[in-house]
Amino acid sequence: MAALYIACFTPAKAAQRPATLVHNNQPMATSFFDFTANSLEGQPVALSQFKGKKIIVINVASKCGYTPQYADWEQFYQANKDEVVVLGFPCNEFMGQEPGSAAEIAEFCQRNYGVSFPMFEKVNVKKGPDQAPLYQWLTTPEHNGWNEQEPGWNFCKYLINEKGELTHFFPSNVKPDSQLFLEAMGL
Repeated sequence: MAALYIACFTPAKAAQRPATLVHNNQPMATSFFDFTANSLEGQPVALSQFKGKKIIVINVASKCGYTPQYADWEQFYQANKDEVVVLGFPCNEFMGQEPGSAAEIAEFCQRNYGVSFPMFEKVNVKKGPDQAPLYQWLTTPEHNGWNEQEPGWNFCKYLINEKGELTHFFPSNVKPDSQLFLEAMGL
């Protein structure tokens, strides 16, 4: 049986890796809760409304091999939504696997996976001039305190604690039943 490789980056592990300085002229927030993102319906959502909960930020796509994870994350969200929120950010940067409009994404997620966790407008997650401000914060150590890891594919996860601090990064293959993930969540 092949071993499953799971990488998890935390502040302690990040300190062991060489730092990469990323310069950005945009002012950056110091907390996850300082951001606002647009819902799939185009309405601004202050992320401060999630204070007091653990937050899982996932870059999602409808035509990816990892797309069935929508069901896993919806089940996890339903079982834990008093303490945890899952936030989906559609992304079309990995082989065009999220080509749909906001309405098409919403309909696909609801019809196929019953997604009820908050979903947001399509964003760019890779470093560069078009990277969404939230993902700039998630991937810039000078702003989040330690992490430079950007999504390498769809369904990468960032874990933010109840205080708005980034605590972990998980790659695409990590599901909510992963022991590493459950330990990070304190479950």
